Amino acid sequence: MFRSRSGTSAGVPMTRDLSRMLAPRGIAVIGGGTWCASIVSAARRIGFVGTIMPVHPDGREIAGLRAVPSVADCAVPIDVAFVGVNRHATIDIVSQLSRLGSGGAVCFASGFTEASTEDANGPDLQARLVAAAADMPVLGPNCYGFVNALDRAAIWPDQHGMRPVERGVAILTQSSNIAINMTMQQRALPIAYMVTCGNMAQTSQAEIAAALLDDNRVTALGLHIEGFGALRDWEMLARKAYRRGIPLVALKLGRSEQAQRAAVSHTASLAGSDAGAQAFLDRLGIARVDTVPELLETLKLLHGVGPLASNRIASISCSGGEASLIADMALGHELVFPPLGQHQKEALRSALGPMVALANPLDYHTYIWRDTEAMTRAWAAMAAGDVALTMSIVDYPHTDASDWDCATEAALAVRARSGAPFAIAASMAELMPVSTAERLMSHGVVPFSGLAEALAAAQAAARVSEPDPTPILLPGKATVDTVLTEAEAKAALCRHGLPVPAFRIVASQRALMEASAELRPPFALKGVGLAHKSEHGAVRLGLARDALQEAARQIGTDAFLIEEMVADGVAELLVGVLRDEAHGYVLTLGAGGILTELLRDTVSLLLPVTEAQVEEALGRLAIAPLLAGYRGQPAADMRAILHAVMAVQDYVVANAETVGEVEINPLICTPDRAVAVDALIRKAKT
Repeated sequence: MFRSRSGTSAGVPMTRDLSRMLAPRGIAVIGGGTWCASIVSAARRIGFVGTIMPVHPDGREIAGLRAVPSVADCAVPIDVAFVGVNRHATIDIVSQLSRLGSGGAVCFASGFTEASTEDANGPDLQARLVAAAADMPVLGPNCYGFVNALDRAAIWPDQHGMRPVERGVAILTQSSNIAINMTMQQRALPIAYMVTCGNMAQTSQAEIAAALLDDNRVTALGLHIEGFGALRDWEMLARKAYRRGIPLVALKLGRSEQAQRAAVSHTASLAGSDAGAQAFLDRLGIARVDTVPELLETLKLLHGVGPLASNRIASISCSGGEASLIADMALGHELVFPPLGQHQKEALRSALGPMVALANPLDYHTYIWRDTEAMTRAWAAMAAGDVALTMSIVDYPHTDASDWDCATEAALAVRARSGAPFAIAASMAELMPVSTAERLMSHGVVPFSGLAEALAAAQAAARVSEPDPTPILLPGKATVDTVLTEAEAKAALCRHGLPVPAFRIVASQRALMEASAELRPPFALKGVGLAHKSEHGAVRLGLARDALQEAARQIGTDAFLIEEMVADGVAELLVGVLRDEAHGYVLTLGAGGILTELLRDTVSLLLPVTEAQVEEALGRLAIAPLLAGYRGQPAADMRAILHAVMAVQDYVVANAETVGEVEINPLICTPDRAVAVDALIRKAKT
């Protein structure tokens, strides 16, 4: 059932079988009595009925079970072993397990690559561990293991709060502590698997996740990610998940410092440490959330109704304050409350009478409270039309909630009659009783524990999408140590089709005047040899020929670039590409010119991109109205803009091994052309 990519041989993908490991019948626990007792307790809590075999050199009794002195003495096959000894002994035991043909091992010990700053031997020990495992699957090291609530198995050296389920979500995390906390959730979320992956010395997070997708009892997959690692594995995971109809949602933590090491350009400061990660998740069609509660609530929604068809939602409450609250809270999300249609209004008026103002969000007052049939008709009317999810805000008191049974019954009836995605949302987690949540969940109604989390979940579920089938452009490895001059950068980009103004490089005032005779005024004059010319006062614009010499004297550099001005621009854009070693090549599009860092109006994509993707991204900028023609002004030539962006991409693709950074700022956009008036390139020496 569970098969995972483990590497390539002669370009052919190989697989490592994880089925014995993740659904074991024979468990070996290697280490002291404390670990064995914890494993036994965790396994029994989930209902494990297989064999647990303690392994300890003195053969003593541990947790009521007689230990054997070595793994070779285990009387039954070892499907999975928990290796709870020190890091040096771990390597030898893993080697023994591999030679015995064991199904897999969870390596608990720390002190490997995660401790490399404190111990330089850590990476070498981890490499030896991988070699010792050979083809046997290994989770970790520095790993807690997993709980499989479907097959009632646990390799888990601590408490957990999971219960047996028939189907549910899988959660895969790089943090064992976060995993422990999530098992303790009381939100009616059926967790089928909780898996930790630790250092991922051998089997990566994406590979484990791909194996979990093979279990048709898994309804959605949640990923706590600190770093991606092998990008191609993640692309394969996303494609597989989409084919199998299993939505993915990520809690992405950590930041890619690689993207911030270069601070030469505006792009480096604007793209930030997280732009590459977000662009990668967007490209994979993986929704993203920011907190653990949001992750759990999103998984709950994906388990109950699946990805949402759109970001159009409806809200129902019996309080005007709650209607206003959710409307205000939604402003920070990509969610829309569509106006009510005529048929909805007629149905609502029939159910609610004339005293209720009809709107979305709807305050239906309490006129029909306790009238379950009327509540059902009103709520069903709100769930009609083209809304992707309807939420009724209901806060159940922890004192006596019997008077709120009508709301529960109405929600169940709406879901049963219409089949439309429906949720009950408590404004605070404390106001959603576990028993009520479990009943709602079992009948397909999503019980949200917290209004903020409900909105975050709706937004995330609407973002789940088909992954881009085109592989990303992987980052080059050459050391970036050279900054081209503006003239060199423009010439290089021009060879790939990027329009640039006519220009000359001169080294004297006499040459400056001679060059000006070959160009059309007005002129731009720039000092040569400065990365940020504007900040040094080394740029003069709109110059007539007789003003050139004085401008050159004020700039004061030894050489100058003189070029023809582009005077009919309607907007200025930033077009930048930054090599992010963790995610690929990040294309940043945004407001350009002197307002670039002030406005910080940008959007980021990963290369390669299509013209359609670039046009859609440009439409998300705050300055998009300028490009379209704002208040009667002429529009920019979008075809020319797209041509310019694709020319930059062509240069990066052609020089992917050596290029570290490309920036056009500004790209002046006119009604009939798009011209790069400044350019920067950082690359490796060739």
